[in-house]
Amino acid sequence: MSEGFTREQKQYLQGFMAGVDQRGGKPYAGETPDGEITNDEDEAERDLADEVYGTPVDDLCKQERTKLEEDPMEIWDRMVENAKEGKFPEGDDVFRYKSRGLFYVAPAQEAFMMRCRIPACMLNVRQLRGMREIADRWGGGYTDITTRGNLQVREIGASDGIKCLRKLYEIGLTSKGAGADNVRNVTASPTSGYDPDEVYDVRQLALGMHQYILSSGDLFGLPRKFNIAFDNGGRLSVAADTNDIGFIATEVGEGADVEPGAYFRIRLGGASGHRYMAKDANVVVEPDQCVAVGAAMLRVFLRNGDRTNRRNARLAKLLDDWGIPKFLEKVEEEMTFDFKEVPQEACKPRVDMEKHGHMGVHEQATDGLNYIGVGVPVGRFTSEQMETVADIAEQYGQDDVRFTIFQSLMIPGIADEDVETVKDMIDDCGLTYEASNVQGGVVACTGNVGCKFAMTDTKGQALELSQYLNEKIDLDHPINIHLTGCDNSCAQHYCGDIGLMGVSARTDDGETVEAYDIALGGGMDEEHGLGRDVVSSVPFDEVPPLLEDMLETYLDERESDDETFVEFTRRHEVDELKSMFDLAA
Repeated sequence: MSEGFTREQKQYLQGFMAGVDQRGGKPYAGETPDGEITNDEDEAERDLADEVYGTPVDDLCKQERTKLEEDPMEIWDRMVENAKEGKFPEGDDVFRYKSRGLFYVAPAQEAFMMRCRIPACMLNVRQLRGMREIADRWGGGYTDITTRGNLQVREIGASDGIKCLRKLYEIGLTSKGAGADNVRNVTASPTSGYDPDEVYDVRQLALGMHQYILSSGDLFGLPRKFNIAFDNGGRLSVAADTNDIGFIATEVGEGADVEPGAYFRIRLGGASGHRYMAKDANVVVEPDQCVAVGAAMLRVFLRNGDRTNRRNARLAKLLDDWGIPKFLEKVEEEMTFDFKEVPQEACKPRVDMEKHGHMGVHEQATDGLNYIGVGVPVGRFTSEQMETVADIAEQYGQDDVRFTIFQSLMIPGIADEDVETVKDMIDDCGLTYEASNVQGGVVACTGNVGCKFAMTDTKGQALELSQYLNEKIDLDHPINIHLTGCDNSCAQHYCGDIGLMGVSARTDDGETVEAYDIALGGGMDEEHGLGRDVVSSVPFDEVPPLLEDMLETYLDERESDDETFVEFTRRHEVDELKSMFDLAA
């Protein structure tokens, strides 16, 4: 090892520091009015050291200052030391840990929640068993399936978070960028590769986008979280219209300004918790252009998104300011090719989607094989159930398990002769392959049992509500009921036929109780649209009979047996619905 600087190194450093001293002790970099970089403060229009992507440091919001003071991706050594000492993060490090996938969820739980990344929403058997090991050894003995086809592990101790992350890496997964201001899990249609009606198998596109993000350090400092989805154009929803970018496979026919074939339409600006559904951009791209387009869009957002106000920091707000045409122009400046304008009517109609197609036995594109949709009530997936599903995929499937945005899973590759055996195994472990038109579409966030922001016990109450309605109502059309614990809307309550958002309410006796605001008429894909708020602050014990009455009224008053609940609620004004359901004004 060297004993010190050489004579030449010392001379260089002396000369360098002399130059610094001549400039007052501060090296300088600025930008001229022409956009060129200069070291001359007199030539500069602005000081680059005093801003972040054009936003003055003094104007940055707290989270942006936290990232500027220390890069969340550079705190691994401190995370290891904290784990050795059995310490949870403190202060600003609570936010920084989220970028590494560890969420300190006190006071709801004195524990970590670990969120991993499952690109394209698919795991192999080894990875699923690895997740089971993490849940058993260091977590609460279960995982939660999320609305991004992902897995979370809860009840992790201060000393065990690092062990969980290392195990993730060992099984070929990561949690890097799973929280905070990063691109979240890249989703894909869970039937990709075996849906008989799909336009394009999107698995490799989702994996390619995932790998690009992981290898691009600058993308771990976005103004806000960012969601990307790839939709194969087939039977089942991936809720692309709730994402910042939705790539939706479509077939363009003869007569358009492009060659006939498979393309991807782009939808932009979804953020359902902020009451934004993604809008069609009126352009298509070729399949092998998708990852490049995603990369260019991310960089335009990186440089131009709002870093002063968290409520205005989503892509949807930038699109409000610019409009989609200007945004696309900025994106084209980043690329070597241009978008192709193609109106929606030039694309062939999509196959009819199955609202609860994530449940049950379905034929695959390959004769003699089936995929089985498995219901996991409110996404709570125990370690014993994880092992059973791994056994099924290994013994009867294709080493492949898919997760859905409805907090359920799918097992593909089941031969016709093995279907009954697999159905029995699913039943025996407490899961189900069939559900009613009520229970098949119930989605719930973590709730106040594990999240400090939630006002209500969404998972527990979702189970109670679905059981009640299942016993009271016989619906002939499927509905989706989404319960979210706060206005962050992790369960996307504005996208459900019935959406419930947790609040607190005061009873006539002065008691504070868990309650819900209720929105009606939301939908995704073919039912694209946000629900409308109809009634607020309903104590939970009044919610089940109220929804029973709403659904009974719908069955009695609909125009025909073919009219869905979404169609029924949308053809009435909010005041009409309130009167019909006997709700207080």
